[in-house]
Amino acid sequence: MAIPRAAREVLSLRALNRATLARQMLLERRKLSVPQAIERLAGLQAQAPNPPYVGLWSRIEGFRRDQLTEALRRRRVVRMSTLRATLHLMTAQDALAWRPLLEPVHQRGLLGSTHKKELEGLDRAAVIAAGRALLGEQPRTGAELGQALGLRWTGRETASLAALIRNNLPLVHLPPAGTWNSHQNAVLQPLGDWLGEAVEAAPATQDDMLLRYLAAFGPATLADAGAWSGLTGWKAVAERLRPQLRVFAGEDGQELFDLPRAPRPDPDTPAPPRLVAEWDNLLLSHADRSRILSEAHRARVFTLNGIVRGTVLLDGFVAGTWKIERGKLKGGNTATVLLEPFGRWSKADRAGVEKEALDLLAFASDGEGERHAVRLA
Repeated sequence: MAIPRAAREVLSLRALNRATLARQMLLERRKLSVPQAIERLAGLQAQAPNPPYVGLWSRIEGFRRDQLTEALRRRRVVRMSTLRATLHLMTAQDALAWRPLLEPVHQRGLLGSTHKKELEGLDRAAVIAAGRALLGEQPRTGAELGQALGLRWTGRETASLAALIRNNLPLVHLPPAGTWNSHQNAVLQPLGDWLGEAVEAAPATQDDMLLRYLAAFGPATLADAGAWSGLTGWKAVAERLRPQLRVFAGEDGQELFDLPRAPRPDPDTPAPPRLVAEWDNLLLSHADRSRILSEAHRARVFTLNGIVRGTVLLDGFVAGTWKIERGKLKGGNTATVLLEPFGRWSKADRAGVEKEALDLLAFASDGEGERHAVRLA
């Protein structure tokens, strides 16, 4: 029998905050391998090469940059378009299991893009088959793929032809693309070709995805699950799973779903200062971000040109932004973490953030002798 909404336990904003931080490994760093951490996080946004490294540094005890680079080279982790039709790092098994489910997200993104008009009247199945054949011959960049297709479909915009392939085939960005400080154009290869027969994964269902989402980001609403994945149809999924889920109420009365045994720490659990990476899924995986980010500060984190800035967490909530600025002085290179507080920080908070910032600079150092500093904007 379903529990009436009025009788459900109400979770405060701080309770949601602490539950999310616990599952995102931001209350304390964990001793995990890179694939284990990425699996637990249900993927890491990977728009740019360096933020996933910082995201793992903030969560894994003793994490080194070469650990992620090796995981990518050994094909245990892949960089490809998945959730929200955006670039993510996923374990090889999750990429195989989840990417077919996310096909509607990629199709919707293509239809809503500037490529829609260029692709009108095109025999898309023929183009996709040709693109698959070209990539079967050898991996290619998006530009190379578009140019090769343009030789057959003359008069069509080559970028649109390449976009059609990217949104219809699961394509891996081959290393070194996506590795630390690598900004070269990605060479693409179909996921199955890259992994070969060494990796197998049973096809996932949307039910499976909801359970994984709640494990990483719950308690959450169904709108939150949609924001995380880009998929629709979560209501039917939740109704099927309702008997095995726990249902709470938020402060505004919204229905929050969760796994019965998932961690829900006391709202007064201390939360240490943390520097969260740019484009981190912590800020991108809920329709209502107030559990982490006040709406009053949203415009200072999500910029008009699509950047999601690196953020500073104090007491579990976004209290400022950070970025690394590099330069040269007489005698060597410099690296400075520039902190931009959203309000006045206490002396203890500032000291905690500055220590994290110096630790980050040591992790991100480009070489011996680099001089490090922290500065408040």
